[in-house]
Formats: sequence, structure tokens, C-alpha cells
Amino acid sequence: MNPTGLDLPPLAAAFVFGLLGGAHCIGMCGGIMSALSFAVPPSLRHPARLTGLLLGYNLGRIASYMAAGGLAAGLGTLIGVAPGVRLTLQILAAVMLVLMALYIADWWKGLLRIEALGRRLWKRLEPLGRRLMPVVKIPQAVALGAIWGWLPCGLVYSMLVWSLASADAGHGAALMGAFGLGTLPALLVTGLAARRLGTLIRHPATRTLAALAIIGFALWQLWGLWPADMQHLIPYCDPQ
Repeated sequence: MNPTGLDLPPLAAAFVFGLLGGAHCIGMCGGIMSALSFAVPPSLRHPARLTGLLLGYNLGRIASYMAAGGLAAGLGTLIGVAPGVRLTLQILAAVMLVLMALYIADWWKGLLRIEALGRRLWKRLEPLGRRLMPVVKIPQAVALGAIWGWLPCGLVYSMLVWSLASADAGHGAALMGAFGLGTLPALLVTGLAARRLGTLIRHPATRTLAALAIIGFALWQLWGLWPADMQHLIPYCDPQ
């Protein structure tokens, strides 16, 4: 199943989604990457070690995404996902993207209500992450990244909707892995250039551009869904 409904291989589509969503990652998670970078003792903050730690954070984060994708797709297997339901889930994911874009640009904060669904789990995990600070070894970074991967995020939730629709645990995990790899460039750059990007990340123009990029992708997704799948919304009629 292609998670975007576009004429792209499923994993490539998931990667592109993450890549375009990188603008959201910079706006929403850039502060976390900056904080993790600055938490490394100055004596250990040379480029090679810092790059290794940042890769460790993101490896753990992507592993958590894959675990969540496998669980969501496993749920899809249990409940069964008919074509019409899959289309509905894809449209829902696009709507969530638009809501997230409005949130990023500070135009509307309604997405906070959806992200609140994951806050109860996050409150239990966050103290575990604090115990790992400051991070000086790569295994610590991987463990902290694995915890960070469960941070409530509308972008991740949108992708999990597609994983649910795939109704295959292995496929769902792979989709989330490809998505996570797509978000990797933006977060690595943010972590390595934390001081220089800090002001840029918080600038209203940056947040607006990120929001417009995500809205554009959501509309692109809906355009790709329309020709092939709208027939599933029309009840079958027997001419006889």
C-alpha cells in the first residue's frame, strides 16, 4: 500500500513525506536537538563525538517510530482495513497535516488536543530520559533517542494513520523507518549548528514557510488520492 496514494513506491513516499516534514522537525524538535548538543560537556563537544551522539539520538528515535508503526499496523491487521476505510484514513492523515501546519505557524492550536492523547505516556517516559543526562556515550544517546521517539507529535501521528491502514506489522515498521530517515537530515543539521540555527528556528517567517510546505504536501496527497480511490466512497449500485 502506498501511504500517500501517489505514484511512488511506498517506502520512497514515506521518505519524501519525512523529508518535506523536516521543516516541522526543525520548528518543533530543533530546541530538543540544541539542548542535547549543549548538554554535552564542552571538553567532549568536538565534531566527531558530537556527530556520533547525534546519530545515536536519531537511531533510537527512528527505532521507536518503527516500533510504533509495527504496533499500529498490527492493530490494523486485527480490525481489518477495507479499501474504503483505507481511503478515509489517508484523508484523515492529510487533514492532520493541515492542522499541524496551522499549529506550527501559530495560526490555530487545535492540534494540541490531539497531541494530548500521547501526553500521559510521555509523562511516564520523560523522567527516564532525564536520568540519562548528560549524555557522553553513544549507548546513552541511543537510549535517550528511543525515549524521545515517543514525544507527542502530530507529524508522527499522521504517519501512524498510514501504518494502521497498511495492516501489516512489518510493512508498518518499514514505513515509519523510511519516514524517520526522511526527517534525519533536518535534525542532524539542527544539532550540529545549534547556536546558529536557534534564532532562525524561532523566527515567525521560518515557521510560516514550514507550515506552507506541509499544507502543500497535504494538498498534493489529496490530489493523488482523488482519481483512483474516490470510487470507494460511492455506494455500489446494481443497474438491474
